[in-house]
Amino acid sequence: MISNLALEYTPDGRRVTVTREIPVRRDAAWNLLKNTRRWSEWGPSVRAVECDQQFIDAGTTGRVQTVGGLWVPFEITTCMSYRWSWRVMGVPATGHRVDCPSTGSPDDGCQALFELPIFAAWYTSVCSRALDRIESILVR
Repeated sequence: MISNLALEYTPDGRRVTVTREIPVRRDAAWNLLKNTRRWSEWGPSVRAVECDQQFIDAGTTGRVQTVGGLWVPFEITTCMSYRWSWRVMGVPATGHRVDCPSTGSPDDGCQALFELPIFAAWYTSVCSRALDRIESILVR
């Protein structure tokens, strides 16, 4: 499935967004995105996660292992209202969000979105692959 790209104003400022309509309830997508034990299943750049919490909240810290094997620290900076963002190695990174579907009816599924800082717009193809994986995990 094709992801939609846009430029949006978010709580973290102007961001490039990558969006996918997924035919599952919003809470199912949200729980997958918040679950640190599942990040490596859907995140193409995440090989492993070390974190004391299975489900993140604002202030959660830990580290992720990247594709190259490097372990980098992270901190969840916001986590509420179906949206979380983080800093990786102290740098603002991807935001993750689950919205109601474009039709407005929860029976029609949800929209999963990644918000990228402008300087990381090159990362949209990785986010699109992540959305492919998220959809395949949730729609079995």
